[in-house]
Amino acid sequence: MEVAIFDTYVKRREGGYMHFDIIVSADTNYENVLTFGNAYLKSKSIEKQSVSSRDCRFCHVQEMIPIWEQNIRQQGYHIYEMEGCR
Repeated sequence: MEVAIFDTYVKRREGGYMHFDIIVSADTNYENVLTFGNAYLKSKSIEKQSVSSRDCRFCHVQEMIPIWEQNIRQQGYHIYEMEGCR
């Protein structure tokens, strides 16, 4: 299965950025990608900010990595945290 990777940067209110990838099946609608990004922010208790098209850009398509598969099958996406997400 191929997945699409969306590179995402969200400015934090207290300063700095959250940098993470939203990983979805390759046929996922872009509006759903943004919804998944907002669900991730909510899970981190960052509800007053949102992921917009300015923050989230398509990066590339690649083959599924097994560690992503369970999340994608269960919730439609996987988040790969890179910077400022903790």
